[in-house]
Amino acid sequence: MWNLPNLLTLFRIALIPVLVLIYFWPMPYREPVLAGVFVLAALTDWLDGFLARRMNATTRLGAFLDPVADKLIVSSALVLLVSDSDILAAVLHPAPFAIAVTIIVGREITISALREWMAELGERGVVAVGFLGKIKTVMQMVAIALLLYMLPVHGLPTFLIGEIALYVAAVLTLWSMVEYLRITWPYLMQRD
Repeated sequence: MWNLPNLLTLFRIALIPVLVLIYFWPMPYREPVLAGVFVLAALTDWLDGFLARRMNATTRLGAFLDPVADKLIVSSALVLLVSDSDILAAVLHPAPFAIAVTIIVGREITISALREWMAELGERGVVAVGFLGKIKTVMQMVAIALLLYMLPVHGLPTFLIGEIALYVAAVLTLWSMVEYLRITWPYLMQRD
């Protein structure tokens, strides 16, 4: 149960308070460190899944913790960003930014509840992660990393690119949620 993939997942969860502390700690190179911690968490997301399959080390604990860790790190970073008045002043307009964050966090809550309900029906595989969900996750991770980095790189407006990527991630998030709901609709409409 305490194999390397599960330990990487626990490490990703442990990075959340580190991310929060760094966000509020005025320190030199804060933005690159913040982005680095978030990217490290995102890479462990990929690595723990890869190692679990490669080492044939999948466990029930890992199957439970991995999506929870992803949702926690993404939601924590988004809450930090949307609660920061400097960030809201820097975005094109705060309302669409807040709406995008709400869509992403709301979708994660909705799909988690849907997965739990489908598992109770014995239909867990119906809501397995698909290709669109993986693209959505990558876009979210890229957007958040760029937003946390904040600083331009050789004149490249990374913050603006991150904001646009967040809007794309929100659209993909909605799309994937609609796909999950479409697939599960027959189950939702059945009578008890």
